[in-house]
Amino acid sequence: MSGEPSKFRSFNLKKTKSIDLSLEDKSAEDLHDMFQQIIEEGVHGLCFSIYEGAQSPGHIISKQQVRRRLEIIQPHTNWVRSFSCIEGNEWVPILAKEMGMKTLVGAWLGDSPEKNQKEIDSLIDLAKQGVVDIAAVGNEVLYRNDMSEQELLAYMYEVKKAIPNTPMGYVDAYYEFTNHPKITEACDVILSNCYPFWEGCPLDYSIGHMQQMLDQAKQAGKGKKVIITETGWPSKGQEVKGAQPSYENALKYFIQTQLWCKEQGIESFYFSSFDEDWKVGAEGEAGAYWGIWDKNAKLKF
Repeated sequence: MSGEPSKFRSFNLKKTKSIDLSLEDKSAEDLHDMFQQIIEEGVHGLCFSIYEGAQSPGHIISKQQVRRRLEIIQPHTNWVRSFSCIEGNEWVPILAKEMGMKTLVGAWLGDSPEKNQKEIDSLIDLAKQGVVDIAAVGNEVLYRNDMSEQELLAYMYEVKKAIPNTPMGYVDAYYEFTNHPKITEACDVILSNCYPFWEGCPLDYSIGHMQQMLDQAKQAGKGKKVIITETGWPSKGQEVKGAQPSYENALKYFIQTQLWCKEQGIESFYFSSFDEDWKVGAEGEAGAYWGIWDKNAKLKF
């Protein structure tokens, strides 16, 4: 997500009781054992962090770099989510497919019509190559106010017409699907970002709050499939109200999320695979510490 919401949304302090998600009685060793078991068994999906070192959006990323990072996460996930289709990002679905993974492929849309069209054209081309399982047209465009609803709809229907056999959706914060029913109607699948952290929710209540987020997206979708396309917790950085970044909280949130998703049959993409330095500019210190692996590709936990 591009940063904390300008206005915090309300949430009810409610813990999920169907399975023990508190982890309050777990020692540090217990938590690490649980993490190790989950990561070895594999998760449904991971968001792919493509940039290393001083790289940031706009840099051209090599095929070799994409392959190197995909090889690290491949044993641990069934799906990979990419965020762009240009500047080297197009290698993500191509190589992921070669490695046996499924792909949620995103076209990054912003305030440049020329660049937007390149993204859309590349997404369509990749889908016609057979390397796109789900096409995502835009990521938090409405949240950032980068374009109008009508402009976004035009891109969505362009993709839908060009690749009718590939499920298509738009990615944004869960509440945007309530706020923009025409966007929701255009989606084949609802791609919902759910971040208790950015809404200042304390860790102990985060899964209960995420359930409410998911329920709102489902209600807006009126029966359409809802996938959590981003959720996570930073291991370091600034606090957001009652949400505290820390190594322990990030570890617990990952474990809780995976247990909850498995029990509820929820498809989710954890954000993110690797720490990325460039995100400090958009999100403050916490932005650089969302990865399961650190920026040197070492598993944090």
